[in-house]
Parts: sequence; structure tokens; C-alpha cells
Amino acid sequence: MALEPSRTAPTNNDGEARFEVLRHKVGLVVGPIMFGLILLAPMDGLSPEAHKLAAIIALVITFWVTEALPLAVTALLGPTLAVMLQVAPIGPAFAPMANPIVFLFIGSFILAQGLFVHRVNERIAYSVLSWKVIGARPTRILIAYGALAAVLSAWMSNTATAAMLVPIGLSLIAFMESESQIPRSYGTAMMLMTAYGCSRGGMATPVGTPPNLITLAMLDDLLDVRISFVEWMLLAMPATVVLMGIAFVYLNWIGRTGVKEIPGADAIIEKRKRALGSWKRGELNALIAFGVTVCLWVGPGLLALLLGREHHVVQSVLTSIPEAVAALTGAVLLFLLPISADQRSTITWKQAAQIDWGTILLFGGGLSLGALSASTGLALAVGEGITNFLPTDSVVPLTFAAALFTVVLSEAMSNTAATTIAIPIVISIAQAAGVDPVVPAVAAGLAASVAVVLPVSTPPNAIVYASGRVPIMQMIKYGLLMDVVAVVLVPAMVLVLM
Repeated sequence: MALEPSRTAPTNNDGEARFEVLRHKVGLVVGPIMFGLILLAPMDGLSPEAHKLAAIIALVITFWVTEALPLAVTALLGPTLAVMLQVAPIGPAFAPMANPIVFLFIGSFILAQGLFVHRVNERIAYSVLSWKVIGARPTRILIAYGALAAVLSAWMSNTATAAMLVPIGLSLIAFMESESQIPRSYGTAMMLMTAYGCSRGGMATPVGTPPNLITLAMLDDLLDVRISFVEWMLLAMPATVVLMGIAFVYLNWIGRTGVKEIPGADAIIEKRKRALGSWKRGELNALIAFGVTVCLWVGPGLLALLLGREHHVVQSVLTSIPEAVAALTGAVLLFLLPISADQRSTITWKQAAQIDWGTILLFGGGLSLGALSASTGLALAVGEGITNFLPTDSVVPLTFAAALFTVVLSEAMSNTAATTIAIPIVISIAQAAGVDPVVPAVAAGLAASVAVVLPVSTPPNAIVYASGRVPIMQMIKYGLLMDVVAVVLVPAMVLVLM
């Protein structure tokens, strides 16, 4: 579950800091200019509401790209202006903020916070790294480290996963460099493994990263198409496995050490594991709440595979326990399961309230603009306009184009904001071209998680860059190949599996 940063990645020098300040200032000027120009320009083919909404969306996109305002504030600005300019009444404008997926976000974020507060993810990390089969071998440590990043990020915040793994990785790197003459490139590879593993692991489940949930919500809202938890996993898991396999080979080549074993590395990991002590009540409670939620997420989908989606039992379960209700059930369990007589809940509200509300607001604002684009006819008009310039109306090239479009957007801004912009456009283009929009939309949603060239794209990129072990030019150099591979493989696998 990716928690998007409210601002851009940390910068490591004054030049980058000045550039970011300039970018924000440019956005504050260019955004209102774009708004005014579109509002004043004649657009005979659009209704007055669609015309005004086009101006609002131009302003919002400019602010998102330049981060002139925090992303969540800009997301709220869109529907607010829509009401003020009479594009829609306040009810329809803000109704998407109460979409069930919003509550899936809230519940799953609180669950992840419970795991993080009680350091369950840290215990899992040291337990895996201490396996004898891994030992003190640099290559196996790197692979296990990447697999941990991917598995943990599939179920919890990839920001929290990266924030937890980076210090572990840095301490291992420092020990290895002090005990053996391993090249600096190994440290670079380990940090990049964090970013790649967290991003690609997040693709695997609906709750792995916000772009997945945004895609599912927009398919539901705009097309009345519902993809279950298990159906998404069956579609996305193969892409995650293939991309992680490529990352293992690629980063092992980049970080090759020429050393088979570094004595003492396994002892360091074992020492850190022992320092955590035995399992505590809070950890067990968090794991129980998480396990119950996963069962409720996966169970209905497995029933559907066994009995058929139209079976009356399956329909009853799907109606009674949708994904949002499952997530909220797990979150409530954290407040019901006591740790001791003094602490009557596993997590306090103060701890739970530390989840990234900004991402939730960004998601709701994006859904609002998507719904208004459809209801005013703007989305269809944009789709028809873009379709006129496309050389084909076949699903295959549109799917590849959708993935490429989203990746390019994700390199320039937060992948949550990029998905919010891209999915409605992709759907409208496909509809105007007479193509089933589900396939290109899913490809675009998955592709939002593969951008790894710049720190701004995802929180793991930003955290890894801030570690100081990955200079910007190396992040670009190594990330470009990974982007190219992913932008070919992801749409190809979606086309094969859907």
C-alpha cells in the first residue's frame, strides 16, 4: 500500500532544492493562466459544464505536476471549484469521496499501521534474513532482501516497508564494506532493490498500492466493472513475479562482489533478531487482525473460483463482505484485542490517525473529477479528440500506449496522481475507439507502479535516494532499462491474462 508523499523527494544539493522551489512557483503562475485561457477559449462542441470542468482539470493537473500545492489540497480544489462554477451540485460533486474503496484505503492503512507500530514487519524481515540457506552470502542476502520488500509491500504500505528496510540494508552494507572489499556498487544495488521490490510487490494485490485501488474504483464507477481481490491477484501476481525475477538478475549483475561469503554478516542479522525478544501480545494481536482480514479478502474470491461467480452463496458472501468491510473489520479488531489490563487495545486512535490521510483525499478528489468528466460528457469528447490522432483502434496498441502514457506521467509526478489523471483518459479513448476499455485501463493502473527513474515517482524511490547511496544519475541510468522492460512486459501480460 503506497502512501504518497505530500511533496517531492528529499533533495541532496542546493541546485535540486532551488529547482523544486522554482517548479512550485511556476505551477502557481501557470495553473491559473491555463484555467483562464481554457475558460475563455471557444469550445462549441462542449456543454457549458464540460467547458468549465476542462478549465478546472487543466488547473488541477498543472498543480499536480508542479506540486504547487500539496497533492491532497489540489485534489480537494477540483470538486470545490466544480461546485462554485456550477458544474454540479455539491452532492454529486463530493459523493465519490464516500466511495467504498475510500474505506478500503482507511481500513488497510490502519491495519498496516498496527503492524508497523508493533514492528511485526521488522521481525519478519530479520527472521527471513537469518535463514541458514541465506547465510553470509552477498548474492543470497540481496535476493532475500528484494523478496522481503516485494512480499511486505503487497500487503502493507510500501513507504513503511522501504522506511524499515533501508536502515537494515544500510547497516548490512556498512558491515560488509568494513569486513571485506566489496564494491560500492553492491550498496547501490541493495538500495535499488528496496525501491524496485516495494514498487513491484505493491502491484500484486489490490491493497498493495493506491494506483491499484484507483483503477478498481474507476472501473467500477465509470464502467460498472468489478474485479475481485483474487481476480486482481491472479492477474497481477505473474507480472510481479516476472518483474522481480528480472530485477534479481539485473541488480545481482550490477552489485556483483566477487566474494562468495562475508563471515559475520549472518551473526549481525541473528543478533538483531534476538534483540527483538520473544513474540509480544501486541504483535500477535496485529497479526491476528491482519490474518482475519486477508481471509475475508481472499475467501470470497476463492469461493467464486470454486462455485462460479453467479452462485447464490458466492453472491451472498460478496454482498455481505466486500473488500472495504473486510479491511474495516480488521481495523476494528485492533481496537478490540487487548494487550494488557492497562492497554485495552492493540493500537490507539492517536497511532491509527497517523495514516496518510492525504493519499485518501487525493484518491477521493480524483474519483470526483473522473465522475464529473463522465457525467458532463468531457471524457467522451476528450477520447474522441485524441482518437482522431491515433493510427489504430485496436486493443493491443492502445494497451501498450496506455501503459507507456502512465509510466511517463508517473516519472514526472506521484504515481497516485498520475493514475488519477491517466485512467479516465485511457477509458474515454478506448470507448471512443470502440475498444473494450478494461484491458488498457488495467495495464495503465499496473504500469503506474513500475516507474523507477526519478525520486519523485514513488515514496520508496524518494527514501532510497535520500539514503545517499544512490546518486541521481545512477538512479536514472539503472532505472531507464527497468522502465523499458516493464512498459513492454506489463501490457503484454495483461493482454495474455485478461
